[in-house]
Amino acid sequence: MKAIAITQPGGPDVLDLVERPTPVPGPGEVLIEVDAAGVNRPDVFQRQGSYPPPAGASDLPGLEVAGRIIGGDPAAGGFKLGDAVCALLAGGGYAQYCTAPATQCLPVPAGLSMIEAAALPETYFTVWSNVFDRGALAAGETLLVHGGASGIGTTAIELAVAFGHTVYATAGSHGRVQAIEALGCTKGINYRTQDFVEEIQTLTGGRGVDVILDMVAGDYLPRNLKVLADDGRLVMIAQLGGAHGTLNCWQVMARRLTITGSTLRARPVAFKAAIARSLRERVWPLLEAGTIRPIIHATFPLAEASKAHAMMDAGEQIGKIVLTLPN
Repeated sequence: MKAIAITQPGGPDVLDLVERPTPVPGPGEVLIEVDAAGVNRPDVFQRQGSYPPPAGASDLPGLEVAGRIIGGDPAAGGFKLGDAVCALLAGGGYAQYCTAPATQCLPVPAGLSMIEAAALPETYFTVWSNVFDRGALAAGETLLVHGGASGIGTTAIELAVAFGHTVYATAGSHGRVQAIEALGCTKGINYRTQDFVEEIQTLTGGRGVDVILDMVAGDYLPRNLKVLADDGRLVMIAQLGGAHGTLNCWQVMARRLTITGSTLRARPVAFKAAIARSLRERVWPLLEAGTIRPIIHATFPLAEASKAHAMMDAGEQIGKIVLTLPN
């Protein structure tokens, strides 16, 4: 099969189109003929050499795909051969074929294309796990999303708005602010020209927000604490601003704040399967009703994965970037 391999750590030019053996599914896994594969920030980190795949996973990048099940054990996930699915992977998505645990597959929602379906798993699993499970965003509570125009950000905004929450988000340009407000964000904040601490304090009358989904970390840590409401929860899922920040422990204790975070890739199959069940029950009906929809910024043929990564590196996309395969 044709696949994209990382030849050495580096920039987008280290991604090469190669020939690899078609993978063989193990117990409880399915073989998927890939129509489209999502491009995500962890793929960039892996390309740069800072996010290696977990033990036993493919060394090929790619954490989400959409395609058809052509082998393996589809019944383990309640599917059959030929079913159109999207799947969360631990690696190997940038290829004509990939394997995935059957329980990490979900049906392609009615009305969505394969390209749209390929943009779902990594972001929807991540947002559900961190905003609604770890962050425990409850009825009547407010959410602040950093990086609101990213794939994760647009997903978090759409989901939280669909469930009736007030959402604020940061973005890096006027155009991106307009885009996230069009998704239902109550107020977009341009972090290049505005202080999100001042803006959130004004918008909430000094109360702050209940949950923050943060991809920055670093010097955002003390600033995030300032805009959390009492009993608020800060959930960190990336560290684009650096791994270290200053923590005011008294604020955490006096205001009963929770600081947490997670990564998804190395978690057990059973953990991801539980998220898949929640998504199928709570979120897939919203996708099929057209209430929410993945935002696709651009598509590239598999062979042009380096161009997709260059766009990701530039950081100006709104929503998702997807690779397509000529099946």
